[in-house]
Formats: sequence, structure tokens, C-alpha cells
Amino acid sequence: MSQSSDSPLDISYHYPPEILELLVETIPLLIRSKIGLLDFFQGAGVPSADLADWRQKVRVEKDSVNKFQITRSVLCRLNDRHDAALAPRREIIKRVSEFDDFSTCWESDQLKARGLVSQIRQVVNIKDSFTRMNLERQKERAANREAADAELKEKQRKQTEIEKVKKDFYALFALTDAHKRGKALEAVLNRLFGCYGILVKEAFTIKGDQAQGIVEQVDGLIELDGHIYFVEMKWWSQPIGREQMAPHLVSIYSRGDVRGIFRNRPETTSRFS
Repeated sequence: MSQSSDSPLDISYHYPPEILELLVETIPLLIRSKIGLLDFFQGAGVPSADLADWRQKVRVEKDSVNKFQITRSVLCRLNDRHDAALAPRREIIKRVSEFDDFSTCWESDQLKARGLVSQIRQVVNIKDSFTRMNLERQKERAANREAADAELKEKQRKQTEIEKVKKDFYALFALTDAHKRGKALEAVLNRLFGCYGILVKEAFTIKGDQAQGIVEQVDGLIELDGHIYFVEMKWWSQPIGREQMAPHLVSIYSRGDVRGIFRNRPETTSRFS
């Protein structure tokens, strides 16, 4: 099995007991000499400070220590360093799991070394699979949180904009100039439609005679659920009758495949809908 040095294996962050024992039992079988063992660890990135005392012991009292003691001591020191020793822990796992030239082992150790390396590969593969699944779940949860946060922010943004539209709409009731009120309503309605994602096909226009005073007519075309609607809104102090509805109906019938919306707003009301 080949693992890159930046593999996301969770066991590389801290050797769990089963991996630690397997490594302690396996690594000494792969390296013939004690000096070679220390060189193996140094080549994997173990700090020289973690090897200095063992190098001294091997030089001075070689027969008083064995490779298994050295291996356990070095690996435990790496575990104690936590994230600071992340790189060498990963590299050691990588080198052992990729080991395939057992001719460098003592002949009496070759068969056992093969079995232990195979066992380490299996454990690493299992743990790697679980780690990758966990990482995917974490990514999925993070993506879901981001989507939920984005949705919440969008709802808040939309509500804030609607509140602003409401405020501006209420302010129109204070305008006594019918023409100015109609022009201001044009912008308010465009913003209101935009809040709900309704596409305005044509800008609103003011129709009618300014001399009529309280009468404004604001016409526009919007697209809603795949249909085109002719929209008309009036401020009117009296109930709407056939005479006032007729021009709206004529405008609808004069356009092909167009529906209509007619909204009457009594001047005395201040309810927003």
C-alpha cells in the first residue's frame, strides 16, 4: 500500500495502543543493526534530540539495550509531542506500510516481518477508510451548516428589505401631491417585487391627468410562475366600479396571453399587504 506523506490518517496524529504495539514489534525486525534503526528514525524526521541519548548508549553500552527498547522509547516520545511530531509519525507509518524488501532483514526474521507488515497495512487501510468517511461526514456537515447559515442570512436580508419597503410605502400616505406619490410608488413596487424574486418585465409608468388629484394609475408587466401579468394599482377614495375596471380589462385583452392583477388602495388605510 502506498500512502502519501500528507495522508489524512488519524493514526498519524497519535499512535493508538494497537498500532504502537505493532510498530514496536515490527520495526526492529526490518532493521538489522541498532545504529541502522536510529538512522531509520532520523531519516523519517525524528528530531536528533530524541535520538541523542540512545546513540550515546549504543556507542558506550551497546549490549545493555535492544532494538525493541529503542523503538518503544522513540515512538512514545513522538506520541508525547502530539502535533509537533505529526510529520515523523506519518512518515514512519508510510515507510513501514510500504516496506517490501525483506532481504534486508535477518533471515530468521523475514517471515514474521512479512506477516507483521501485512497486518499493519490492513489496520492502516481500515483506519484510513474510517478516517476518510469521517472527513466526508465532517465536510458534509460543514457544507450543510454553511448552506443553513446562508439561507438564514438571505431570509434576514429579505426581511430587512421588506421592512424598508414597508416604511417607504407608509411614507407615501403623507404625500399630498398625487403625481409625486405615484412616481414614488413606482420605485417602492419595483423593490417589493424584487424582494420576492418577481421579474419586472416593464418599468412602471404613470398614466392619467395630474389635474385629477387623488387618482394615480401605475401599470407594469411582471412574470410570475411562467405567466405574464398586467399589474395596475390605484389609490381611490371610493369603491371601484365597472367604469374604473374597464380600462384595466381592455389593457389585458389587448395583449396576447396576459393575465391581470388589479389592486385598490383606499386612501384612508395604512395597512401594508
